[in-house]
Amino acid sequence: MPPKENDRRKKIEKLSRKERLGRGLLKIGEIANLAGVTTSLIRYYTDIGLLRVASYTKGGYRLYDREETIRIIRHVKPSVERRRTLKEIKENLEKGSKK
Repeated sequence: MPPKENDRRKKIEKLSRKERLGRGLLKIGEIANLAGVTTSLIRYYTDIGLLRVASYTKGGYRLYDREETIRIIRHVKPSVERRRTLKEIKENLEKGSKK
């Protein structure tokens, strides 16, 4: 039987910073710095469904999967600069993940 969502969250909450980073889970500020965008942009992309929060820390900080989040931002950033709508970008990402 797969672990419940709450069980998975509890395991992540107890990770040390080193263990969290080793698993590729970054806080919103860390992922924003790495991607070269603002934390508000990360929150916005999360709110509209482009990005997914992997889990939360005990203190309520959002944790993002490094590989997935960076891949999506690197795909979205040039598309936004070419003036494509976020709806078009989201549809493109969904098509790409189904392959």
